[in-house]
Amino acid sequence: MAKEQRGLGKGLSALLGDTADLSQLRKPVGYVNKEVVGTKESQGTADILRIPIDMIEPNPFQPRMTFDQEALEELASSIRTLGLIQPITVRRKDSGKYQIISGERRYRACRLAGMDMIPAYIRDTNDQGMLEMAIVENIQRQDLDPIEIAMSYERLIEECDLTQEQMADRVGKKRASVTNYLRLLKLPAKVQHDLKVGILSVGHAKVILGVEDPAIQESLCDEVIKERLSVRQLEEKVRALNNPSKPAKEVKQQELPDEYYKVLEHIGKFFENNISLKRTSSGKGTMTIRFDSDEEVKKFLAALEESKL
Repeated sequence: MAKEQRGLGKGLSALLGDTADLSQLRKPVGYVNKEVVGTKESQGTADILRIPIDMIEPNPFQPRMTFDQEALEELASSIRTLGLIQPITVRRKDSGKYQIISGERRYRACRLAGMDMIPAYIRDTNDQGMLEMAIVENIQRQDLDPIEIAMSYERLIEECDLTQEQMADRVGKKRASVTNYLRLLKLPAKVQHDLKVGILSVGHAKVILGVEDPAIQESLCDEVIKERLSVRQLEEKVRALNNPSKPAKEVKQQELPDEYYKVLEHIGKFFENNISLKRTSSGKGTMTIRFDSDEEVKKFLAALEESKL
């Protein structure tokens, strides 16, 4: 028996709230701080450069021959509003022009959007080891945003023909961490944009991925920014969305002793207050800490060792 598809339902607005217009916060990502191709002698394969659109040629060996025009128009509209979130990849030709390796759909949408420059990775060597080294070196930079990290992981997998496990070994990360970053690229462009410019955290994005509908993902993103929701509050909203037929049980909130609040206050400041504590009447309980990066744990450990708690 086919599973009945759930609609958004009348309760969606009650769960998400009436989101305000956040367009003022979302400026197009134009990579305006990146070099324009040809302005310097040495151009790396790991960083992003801007290329005049007339210097880019489609790949004649592109296996995809047809592109949905309506979908291209939608992508072009998104690019006009948010910029191109994921740069294309090109290779340098003897003629001085650049040929698309991956991203022809994005290239076509950029033309429709009227862009005169396109952000791109330039791959100018067939030496797989050199390319891999350049991308790994780029990942080690401290100033990369979550989407740049995810795109670098994707490049290692696609262009260097690595599995996720092999790639995780190359960059010194756990496979689960790599998988979580790659999942960010499945989010709608608007959500990726907010991650990129820092108005949405990776912790929030992971929770948003718990909902499959892109429209609801965007609404949740708006709600997080508008209401400054914590990760825990967002989890509760997603839980309610995923289980609309199960009304939340009325749970009597037990008052915690003062010392418990002190624990929450002192430890919570190291993890942006993403900490919860449950206690039974007998005094047994659990404390849960959610962290967004290794750096948060390191700062907490340093504070413990220096007895700053």
